[in-house]
Amino acid sequence: MKIIGTGSALPKKVVTNDMLSEFLDTSDEWIVPRTGIRSRHIITDEKIEDLGAKAALSALEMSGLKPEEIDYCICSNVVSEYVTPGLGCVIGAKIGLKCPCVDINCACPGFIYALDIAETHYLAGKAKNVLIICAEQPSRMCDWSDRSTCVLFGDGAGAVVLGPGENIKGIKLHSQLDSNTIWERQSLMPTPYYLGDNSAVGLQMKGREVFKFAVTASTTDVEDLLEELGMTKNDVSWYIVHQANLRIIDAIKQYMGEPDSKFPVNISDHGNSSSASCTILLDEFNRKGCFKEHDVLVFSAFGAGLLSAVAVVEW
Repeated sequence: MKIIGTGSALPKKVVTNDMLSEFLDTSDEWIVPRTGIRSRHIITDEKIEDLGAKAALSALEMSGLKPEEIDYCICSNVVSEYVTPGLGCVIGAKIGLKCPCVDINCACPGFIYALDIAETHYLAGKAKNVLIICAEQPSRMCDWSDRSTCVLFGDGAGAVVLGPGENIKGIKLHSQLDSNTIWERQSLMPTPYYLGDNSAVGLQMKGREVFKFAVTASTTDVEDLLEELGMTKNDVSWYIVHQANLRIIDAIKQYMGEPDSKFPVNISDHGNSSSASCTILLDEFNRKGCFKEHDVLVFSAFGAGLLSAVAVVEW
């Protein structure tokens, strides 16, 4: 398949580190050296489905396709107000899709997992045009009294339209299954019979373990996939890395021995927007005209599960 359209949408509310210090024991001086984040977009009166619809319509407009020309829609989402129907169905109804819609929850690498599903359907002859929507609101998962987590995240949506082509050169999915390093628990409806704990717990994360997994998984996955494809780092034009933490990105760059110029970043004013991270970054730099025909883009993302993924895509 080939990427033929990108789009993104962000909440209007921008929350700076100084604003967080008004109710948290934190400061800009504490947050920036540890994360590289200075501000983030946070949902207020918006709905995540509306941001997802806006991003999808923007990607469709760029692609030149109409909603009814999409054969399959994949929505990557960790949490929304909808348990059922899936968020993809909600967004699809808003923008006039006529195709099957499926939701996935692969956390931060969700875009690359969706890319793998799209390519599989294309190669099987079941879909020609695919819409991927990554719509995330991690701010709704956090305990906003916990400075170790809530300062990291921002909300937003990104979308990609894929059409016929041979531009996806390879995808590698990886897992190091662990449900205790990053997790959050929701409260479900009570029943007369359920005897377990039904209390909600905000997002929990073991930072050191996440850092080690992210750097190791990303660098290993990238090197392995490039070798499998008979390519080297010299063939790579851009690394579109999940914007989780600037220190993680810097560690990946250092390990790979690659220059800053190959790593576009927007984490300083976006924070970590989970699976929407790569698609928002892709759209912003695409609209700046940064990518040229035949550029090789390496996508790398990692997150809860623990899951990671890498994709090599020719522009």
